[in-house]
Amino acid sequence: MPAPKFELTLPYITEKFPGIGGKIKQKPSYFEVEEIPLYEPEGTGQHLYVSITKENKTTRQIQKKLAELFNLPYHYIGHAGLKDKEARTTQVFSILLQNENRSVKELENMIQKNIEIDLNWAKYHKNKLRTGHLLGNRFKITITEIDTGVNEAYRLARKITARIHESGLPNFYGEQRTGKEGENIVTGWKILNGEKWINNKWLRRYLISSYQSYLCNKYLTERINKGLYYKMLKGDIAKKHDTGGIFWVDDPVKAQQRYKDKEISFTAPIYGYKMSEAKHDSKILEDEILKNANISLSQLKKNKVTGTRRIGRILPKILTQKLEENIVLKFDLPKGSFATIVLREYMKN
Repeated sequence: MPAPKFELTLPYITEKFPGIGGKIKQKPSYFEVEEIPLYEPEGTGQHLYVSITKENKTTRQIQKKLAELFNLPYHYIGHAGLKDKEARTTQVFSILLQNENRSVKELENMIQKNIEIDLNWAKYHKNKLRTGHLLGNRFKITITEIDTGVNEAYRLARKITARIHESGLPNFYGEQRTGKEGENIVTGWKILNGEKWINNKWLRRYLISSYQSYLCNKYLTERINKGLYYKMLKGDIAKKHDTGGIFWVDDPVKAQQRYKDKEISFTAPIYGYKMSEAKHDSKILEDEILKNANISLSQLKKNKVTGTRRIGRILPKILTQKLEENIVLKFDLPKGSFATIVLREYMKN
């Protein structure tokens, strides 16, 4: 069966404002990312937490180097999430050290001497750092080579910022997940349909999740196109921004005011056979997306795709600055959200 055509175009929330164009990542220091931790290490335990700052290296490369340096199995090294290679990124790794007699200072020196990174601190903790053990990420991004003069770009950027602060942004997945041309989506679809097999378990799951991400983007796009991004529906599964609590919406009028006040947002489906389903009007839209995708829940179950839900709207507070001939954006995002989704609203290129 030939793979269907996948529409990758995403709508803008700031469509009435032209973009400033420009480029990112012209050098690592122009794309800075720092993890916002879920908790701080306590100072005791068998897992040495190390905060490092790296440039032009992937998270997995550092994970491998730490394992080799300490002569440990790869899975003894933990991290909270993958970080960009072409950037200056600060993140924490955990190293399971049993019967270790050297001091923390000696271990710090060994790491700094043998791995080309900046080591910020090291401290012991009782448990391994696992994927998702973070609140989010802090970004400082410099947009260079902008299409207009910097003064006009700054004027536009401030208007775009005001619009985002008013309405939030749909929590789309970025091309890091889907692939620049959608190649990850196609491969994920082929795996689910039994047309391709990949032995590497991590990669297989990642590619399937890329296809799930595409369906989530389709859901959010349809919600925007139908005028439902700004509206809570009966049967929506809503999420509280402050506590993370979720609930089904029985009274959409009451929920609408809470949405307007930025207390809650609807959640989007990450389809799988164990995913909590919306009800009533909201379920109709969810089912429509899955039906048009020609993927059944039984196919997802066959591939052990459990599914989950993802908050449908993010509410970044963005600081916009003019620096020489460049525009600088500073903002925090919750874990799992993509900085490129913020940047595309400004650059539109």
